[in-house]
Amino acid sequence: MPLPRPHLPDPSDDVPAAEPVVESPRKAPKAAKVAKVAKVAKVAKSADKLAKLGLTRDIDLVLHLPMRYEDETSLTPIGELLPGETAQTEGVVFDNEIAYRPRRQLLVKLRDDAGEELILRFLNFYGSQVKQMAVGERLRVRGDVRGGFFGLEMVHPSVRPVDTDTPLPQALTPVYPSTAGVSQAYLRKAIDNAVARTPLPELLPEPLAQAYVRRLGLPPLAQAVRTLHHPSADADEAALIDGTDPAWTRIKFDELLAQQLSLKRAHEERRRRTAPPMPAASNGAQAAAQTLSARLRAALPFALTGAQERVVAEISADLTAPHPMQRLLQGDVGSGKTVVAALAAAQAIDAGYQAAMMAPTEILAEQHARKLRGWLEPLGVAVAWLAGSLKTKEKRAALEAAASGTAQLVIGTHAMIQETVEFARLGLVIVDEQHRFGVAQRLALRAKAHRAADGASDFQPHQLMMSATPIPRTLAMTYYADLDVSTIDELPPGRTPIVTKLVSDTRRDEVVARVREAALTGRQVYWVCPLIEESETLQLQTAVETFEKLAAALPELRVGLVHGRLPPMEKAAVMEAFAGNEVQLLVATTVIEVGVDVPNASLMVIEHAERFGLAQLHQLRGRVGRGSTASVCVLLYGGPLSLTARARLKTMRETTDGFEIARRDLEIRGPGEFLGARQSGAAMLRFADLQNDAWLIEPAREAAARLVAEYPDVVAAHLARWLGGREQYLKA
Repeated sequence: MPLPRPHLPDPSDDVPAAEPVVESPRKAPKAAKVAKVAKVAKVAKSADKLAKLGLTRDIDLVLHLPMRYEDETSLTPIGELLPGETAQTEGVVFDNEIAYRPRRQLLVKLRDDAGEELILRFLNFYGSQVKQMAVGERLRVRGDVRGGFFGLEMVHPSVRPVDTDTPLPQALTPVYPSTAGVSQAYLRKAIDNAVARTPLPELLPEPLAQAYVRRLGLPPLAQAVRTLHHPSADADEAALIDGTDPAWTRIKFDELLAQQLSLKRAHEERRRRTAPPMPAASNGAQAAAQTLSARLRAALPFALTGAQERVVAEISADLTAPHPMQRLLQGDVGSGKTVVAALAAAQAIDAGYQAAMMAPTEILAEQHARKLRGWLEPLGVAVAWLAGSLKTKEKRAALEAAASGTAQLVIGTHAMIQETVEFARLGLVIVDEQHRFGVAQRLALRAKAHRAADGASDFQPHQLMMSATPIPRTLAMTYYADLDVSTIDELPPGRTPIVTKLVSDTRRDEVVARVREAALTGRQVYWVCPLIEESETLQLQTAVETFEKLAAALPELRVGLVHGRLPPMEKAAVMEAFAGNEVQLLVATTVIEVGVDVPNASLMVIEHAERFGLAQLHQLRGRVGRGSTASVCVLLYGGPLSLTARARLKTMRETTDGFEIARRDLEIRGPGEFLGARQSGAAMLRFADLQNDAWLIEPAREAAARLVAEYPDVVAAHLARWLGGREQYLKA
């Protein structure tokens, strides 16, 4: 049952009234009708503005909680005001003038009962405000006090006309997140109305309320909501603002519970859908040895690590099930995720289905195509390549191969989700660097699955998502709780540790000399720049300019350049020359961030390293250290460094562990940026903070599991209250 839409107050309630218009008796009915239409239009306009804040139901308004509070419960005499403080005072206007120097501004002078004076200065104002603060009016004002040339003043304070007997509020005044055109006064009235008419019964059954609410010392939800909207004057304002008040803890617990319930329900929903079962091997040892998976293993020039064997077994077991796999494969840079994906694709092909692999950049997709073709084509597997840069004839051939089923594995970029792309029997979807894709893009690729071979029913392909950005435990327990997660926590043998050095830009000549020395001893070097063209604001050296300078400074070396705006054929030629050791120094933008594998490259210089995020720096560094030679990554930085940049660079110098880097990255950036497009921003936690409130995640998970198992009706009611229709973002 849908929750009721909000009943909105008249938007004019908090707008100064216009001068009354006297109409003749004959015109009165028409005027009344016009006024009524105008009022309805105003309410509709206000509803649209509230909808931008996500406030479309009464319960949304009830749960639209303050971001801070103002203490309007006391008055400070003007004579006791101190510059630098925020205070509330009261007085009578004795002067009101519009001045024009140095710019147009409204100056209002107040005098309190003790004869002390205060100037109110308004740089932006309306005619109605001038009238509101006319000489003789008694005003209650609140704002930041500062010392002015003519005495104490407040700039743009909040102002309210009052009488001498107007009582002071008995509770702190809430300040809500808002948007242009929605005043705090209007929001407060709308929220108070919604709170008054919306019952908030306890949804948790008594055993769970006892175990998870009362045991934590939390108040009932209705009480928590009332406390947060109208805290008493003696409330602990610090605890309200920093979110440690028990009322906030109750809100956060219920929000985390809703998220856990939603993810568990999404997980269960998927298990009720149909997917093509893909048996791991045929009966009999001889037949099993003839499977594509077994032949691929036998042909590989290396043995899998223990961690790779473990995750291959987890994925293989999922693929045999009749419901769709939804597994996230995470592993540090260079841990060998591609071969795991190849073995999953082989199992799908063995079972008579097609596999599709999508990567976010053409360089990465091409790298996958080259590697997988080298492994699978000698075993008789037809691999198709699909990217936006293909010529019409090549693209048509790839599309026909996918649609007819002659291509057993299709590898490509976003081009794979275009309407013209069809598959004959798509059974497995592999998405690399999944956080780079939005929900809609992943769903679009998954929707390419056609009816099962017997035509009896629709099925959903199995989905394997890969990420070289390890997910911190708190994120895995919340935003990724609907996925099964496999982790490769072991690097292949022979990988050399990478030494990371922080070097100031003032020592650039020394770095160039180090590059020359490394290249002349037979090693290869990356030099990474963050921008292609000049930007006056950022003042960063460009890739093109750096390429020209390095080519001039190092005439004895072959220097290549690759960036996102190069035509694909040129880009591929440069990368091929670098992979074949024909180019010794490669100047590049972040297009080489993921997937590029040149074992002979053992030195990387990252220009303006302070401008990169931690995940990007870690990905870039992972392009070296892939061979047996000791590798070095030089982080070249310009000063002065911000605190955030300093923390990032310090982390890079201290550790090469991707999981530790991910944990610190979450601390620095917060979950919103870390998640990328996972949820399109719509289902983010609004109140719970994964760093400060991590201790609440486990009880919320336990309570969610019990609710799903024992109280399905409560699950639906709790999700309706907290998420409304936003659950679809958790299903991709």
